[in-house]
Amino acid sequence: MHVFAAEPDVKQPIAFCLDDRGRVWVAEGYTYPRRHGSPPRSAAFQSRSGQDGTGASDALRVENPALPNAQPTPEQLKDIFSGEDRILVFEDTDGDHKFDKRTVFMEHLNLVSGLQVGFGGVWIGAAPYLMFMPVADWDNPKPGSDPQILLDGWNFTADTHEVLNTFTWGPDGWLYGCHGVFCPSHVGKPGAPESERQWMDAGVWRYHPTKRLFEVFTEGGSNPWGIDFDEHGQLFAEMCVIPHFWHMIQGARIERQGGEHFSINRDETLRNEQYRDPRSRKPVFPFVYEDIKQHGDHVHWSGSKGPHAANARSDAAGGGHAHAGVMCYLGNSWPTEYRGKLFLGNIHGQRLNMDIPERIGSGFVGHDGEDFLNFNDTLSQTLNQLYDQDGSVYVIDWYDKNQCHHTREDGHDRSNGRIYKIVYNNQKTTPQDLARLSDEELMKLVLSKNEFLSRHARRIMQERATEHGLQSASLDTLRKILREETDAAAKLRALWALHVTTGLDARTVIENLKSPDEWIRAWTIQFAFES
Repeated sequence: MHVFAAEPDVKQPIAFCLDDRGRVWVAEGYTYPRRHGSPPRSAAFQSRSGQDGTGASDALRVENPALPNAQPTPEQLKDIFSGEDRILVFEDTDGDHKFDKRTVFMEHLNLVSGLQVGFGGVWIGAAPYLMFMPVADWDNPKPGSDPQILLDGWNFTADTHEVLNTFTWGPDGWLYGCHGVFCPSHVGKPGAPESERQWMDAGVWRYHPTKRLFEVFTEGGSNPWGIDFDEHGQLFAEMCVIPHFWHMIQGARIERQGGEHFSINRDETLRNEQYRDPRSRKPVFPFVYEDIKQHGDHVHWSGSKGPHAANARSDAAGGGHAHAGVMCYLGNSWPTEYRGKLFLGNIHGQRLNMDIPERIGSGFVGHDGEDFLNFNDTLSQTLNQLYDQDGSVYVIDWYDKNQCHHTREDGHDRSNGRIYKIVYNNQKTTPQDLARLSDEELMKLVLSKNEFLSRHARRIMQERATEHGLQSASLDTLRKILREETDAAAKLRALWALHVTTGLDARTVIENLKSPDEWIRAWTIQFAFES
C-alpha cells in the first residue's frame, strides 16, 4: 500500500472519482458539517408553494442545462462560492504510485458531498444543488464557465452527513447517487413547484445526463455512503445502524432506519395525495406490505443490544455498524479470488471489510469474508475506494479523531487527510487518455475484463453518440458481439454500450429475449421500456 497523497496536499477528502486518464479528482469538505449561509430565497424551495397539479410523468424532466434557466443568478453564485470546499486533481506522471502534479480545479464551494466526471465536465453535489461544471482544459483542468444548476431542493439543514453523495455511472448510462434517511429533500429543477418535485429521504436515486430525468431507484435504508455495480450490472449499497449489506433493486422498498415510506414517482404521489403529511409535505406511501430485509447473513457489530451499544466492542465481528464506500472489485491485477467481492469501509473498525455476494433464488445473500485491510489506527475513516485502469485501488481517508456526525464546526481536525493506493505484485501504472481513442479502439475496450476500461469506454461512446453519433460500423460490431459472443459478461457489456449509444432495435430485442442467459433477457426488457 502506497501513500498516494497526504496532508498538507490533501485534507478532509469527502468524495472522489477517477477520470478517463486515471487521474484522481478529490473534493475537500472543509465546510462540513454546516453550510455557510442560506441560498437566495428564489433557490430555496418552499414546500407549500405552487401546488398547481401540473405534470404527471413518472420521472422528473429537467430542462437542458445549457438553457438560460439553469444558469445561477449573481446572488446564487455568491452563495455557491461562499464556502471553504475545494476540488483538486492529482496525477502520477512518473508511475511511482505517488502524485507529482496537483491542480486546484475549484475553490470556495459550499458543502460539497458528491463528485463525478463525464460529458465534458464535473458533476458536483453541494446541497441544495446538483450542479454541472464544464471543463475548459483537460490537460490543466479549470472551469469552463459558471456552474449550471440542474436540480435543487436537496436538504442542507438536517443531517449533513446524509446529503447527496457517492456519484457513480451506471451501466445504463445514468448517474447514480445516495441519500440518507434523516435529511428530507424535495428535489426538482430550479424554481419548480411542489407538484413537479420528488421527495427523497432514504435510498438511491439516478439522473440521466442527456435526457435530464431524475428518479428514485430504490427507496429505504439509513444513510448510505457507497454504491457499486457488479459484473451483471446489479447495484449494491452499504448502510449504517441497520444491517449493512443491500442489493438495491429498482423500485424496491427496503427496511428503513426510521420514518415512513414515500411515493417514488409523480403518478404514485398523485394517487396517494390524501396520505401526504400536512406539516412536512412528505408524500407518504402507506401500502408497503412488508419491507425487504437485509440481504446479508451477518452484521459487523457484536452482541444483542443493538449497533450503537456495540461501538468500540465489535473488533472481532468486523469493527462496528458504521460503513462508508462500496467497491465491487472488477479490476484485473489483483488475484482472481477478489473479483466480484464487495469491499466496504468500516469507520469505527478502521478497516476494509470484505463481503461475498452469492446468487440465491431471485436475489443475493452477502456472506462474511475475511477483513481485507486493518489500518490499526482509530483516526482512520475511509470513505470510498475505486479501482483504476490497471486494477490498482485508491482509497480516500477522512482521518479524524471524531467518528460521529455532529453540528459543531470545531469538532473535526481540519489538518488531516490521506489517499492510499493499493497495488498488487508491483503492478505498473499505465498512462491512459481514453478520450483520445477512436470509436474502434473504444469498442475493443468495451469487452475488457477490467470494468474501469469498459465503463469509461461506454460512457465516452455515449457522449459521442449524443454529440454527433457513432460510426455505423461500430454499432454493427456491437450487434455482432451480441449475436456471436459466448461470454455472458462480454455480451452484457456490448448490450449496455448499444443501449447508451443508439438504443435497441426490434430485431435485437426479439433475439435477446430468446437468450438462455437471464441477465441478457432482464436487461433487454428494461432497456426496451426505457427506449
